[in-house]
Amino acid sequence: MSVFSDLDHQYMGRALVLARRGLYTTDPNPRVGCVLVRDGAVVGEGWHVRAGEGHAEVNALRQAGERARGATAYVTLEPCSHHGRTPPCADTLVNAGIARMVCAMVDPNPAVAGRGLERLRSAGVEVHSGLLEAQARALNPGFIKRMEQGRPWVRLKLAMSLDGRTAMASGESQWITGPAARADVQRLRARSSAILTGIDSVLHDDSSLTVRADELGLAPVQAEQIVQRQPLRVVLDSQLRLPSAAKLLSQPGRTLVVTLAQDETRAAALRAAGAEVVRRDDRERIDLAGVIEYLAQAEQCNELLVECGARLAGAFVAAGLVDELVVYMAPKLLGSAARPLLELPLERMAQQVPLELVELRHLGADLRLTWRVSATDTERSD
Repeated sequence: MSVFSDLDHQYMGRALVLARRGLYTTDPNPRVGCVLVRDGAVVGEGWHVRAGEGHAEVNALRQAGERARGATAYVTLEPCSHHGRTPPCADTLVNAGIARMVCAMVDPNPAVAGRGLERLRSAGVEVHSGLLEAQARALNPGFIKRMEQGRPWVRLKLAMSLDGRTAMASGESQWITGPAARADVQRLRARSSAILTGIDSVLHDDSSLTVRADELGLAPVQAEQIVQRQPLRVVLDSQLRLPSAAKLLSQPGRTLVVTLAQDETRAAALRAAGAEVVRRDDRERIDLAGVIEYLAQAEQCNELLVECGARLAGAFVAAGLVDELVVYMAPKLLGSAARPLLELPLERMAQQVPLELVELRHLGADLRLTWRVSATDTERSD
């Protein structure tokens, strides 16, 4: 028999709604929501807005004040038990006098998992976990993967025609999809810790790889708040071909150039133009797995959005590094001479990459199909 009542589900559902309000702003922290209930009434609500500011529990307790004493706290992630930029939330909840804690999931960080709940139990608080855990995990796929596996959640974005083409043979591609799909891509960028591309795409498109307030399709005030944090731009450029005048170097936020080249003069010129250059010792080509592990460890990258050409996209899939493919499909035909979606030279049926469709949405005239790569397939590819 479940220890959770219908009201428990209702209040945790509300906490998840609150957590989602931090979808674009909490990075590198997780998105967390909290609801405080006493005598059948909500006395406090809060969510984590951005790193360095109050956690969800603190914000809810501030709203509740003395009414928090004896309350039940519904939190989407185990309260922290360690000192960071803010004090431990577990201690704050104990000091506020809550009587019961219901959390959706324990902290995925193996160094701290369970310690916050144990702190509450040792203080006499009734503790339960696991309510709506799947929904809570879905809010923070990147944070969870970084804590559990040392890698970010890798999301590959692709746009194609109905016949699976991404551009004409000449490279002309603007625009395959409509404005609703392009606004959705902006929101994908906004939730990402970093956007990764290849040098060929930069040389061809001279794109900015930024989140732009007027293209998000959100309320102006919210959009302006979101663009204050620009995702890290990552360019894989093994031979340092990136021009110092590239548009992305003059945009707000940081640009990281990953290279194999030993040309310090060229690297110095790029640094002077605003880039950060990371030189790797990989032999013939940049090791993609090494790059994403570096991004997780050195940059605290939770969600990595890959926007690139067919060759690099195929290399990510072939290496088993893609967790999710977001494919925008336009109701158009570009013909057999147009460029393919991926360069993925498979020769046998045994090499096929099985996918699971997890979401299908209409965006104007276009479709957005979200596919997951099965865990077993990814593990085999690694």
